[in-house]
Amino acid sequence: MAKKLPILVFALALLAAACGGGSSPATTASPGGGEQTTEVSGGGDVAAGEKIYIGTCAACHAPDGSGVTGLGKPIVGSEFIAGLSEQELVEFVRVGRDPSDPANTTGVGMPPKGGNPSLSDTDLADVVAYMRSIN
Repeated sequence: MAKKLPILVFALALLAAACGGGSSPATTASPGGGEQTTEVSGGGDVAAGEKIYIGTCAACHAPDGSGVTGLGKPIVGSEFIAGLSEQELVEFVRVGRDPSDPANTTGVGMPPKGGNPSLSDTDLADVVAYMRSIN
């Protein structure tokens, strides 16, 4: 446990830092009072996505995308990522994955938007473009 504590503290510090900024959401209020998400068309900005990834995702998936044991799976070489469309990946990151999800192979949850609720759909498309560039 003593060896995992510094990693946990580092991960929590990065997540806390990541929650502070971001673009305005690409969602609009629907007439019924809920949110309506916008369709993301391809061509996310890789450079912008890298900045968001480092600030939001790297705590669990590592700055180089190699994954952090016990926290997040590797991005590099991921068949899961390679097998999804851009829109499917944006939706996956938007929703996250609960630890109880049968497809969760780590037992560790991925929070919606990587724990950064301020990320817009455009931000998520940028992150996906970056993920694709290192996959």
